[in-house]
Amino acid sequence: MKRPKIEHLVNIILFEDREVGLPLRRDDHRVIHMLDVLRRKLGESTDVGIVDGPRGKAVLKSVGDEYVELEFEWDNVPEILMPIDLVVGLSRPQTSRRVLQEATSLGVRQILFVHTERGEPSYATSKLWTTDEWKRLVRGGVQQAFTTRFPRIQIGVELADSIAATNSVNTRICLDNYESSLGLLDAVSSAESIVLAIGSERGWTDNERNLFRKNGFTLAHLGERPLRTETAAIAAISIVAARMQRG
Repeated sequence: MKRPKIEHLVNIILFEDREVGLPLRRDDHRVIHMLDVLRRKLGESTDVGIVDGPRGKAVLKSVGDEYVELEFEWDNVPEILMPIDLVVGLSRPQTSRRVLQEATSLGVRQILFVHTERGEPSYATSKLWTTDEWKRLVRGGVQQAFTTRFPRIQIGVELADSIAATNSVNTRICLDNYESSLGLLDAVSSAESIVLAIGSERGWTDNERNLFRKNGFTLAHLGERPLRTETAAIAAISIVAARMQRG
């Protein structure tokens, strides 16, 4: 029997609500992880959750040649996602993969991948986006973070549309190393919710900066050194999350 590739960094195993109480096939990747990676024995439990629902434990009740049975016990509903919306220029697939998984693990509520003037149009049609690969990366980020909450993902959005879609957010920041004079930490000193805009590898154009300014965005930076898109995203989300948690 050919076994599917086991997902890495799984701190919680996720199920759809409709799967709870039903036998699982022995070759299901989650069963393989429980039995072959975690080495669970009959009567032992594993951390599990329902997608966008509660977390709990699954006790291994029986193991057959084709199916296993689990008994679920639910205990709590995890925290809600942070009020952070990420607008990021479509980048090379490898960059977008990192942004997808890490931003999800950090707990943003929405990621909008937008077309930019300097972006490569073909990035939007890579196999990352035309297959379910991006969904698997998001799921991996959720499981890494020991939660069940999934962010909303939008792909191939026009920049103007992404700005309009986040109009209700009270703090609006565009990261830019070339024309900003304000550090990100100072720009988010009292944010209750925030949209962070991060350009692709080639950065923003003058037209795009003007569009941001006209729509209430403040240009801010992460320091003197230009960073890769994925590095800037991780750093910016971490700074904003720390500020929000401090209050």
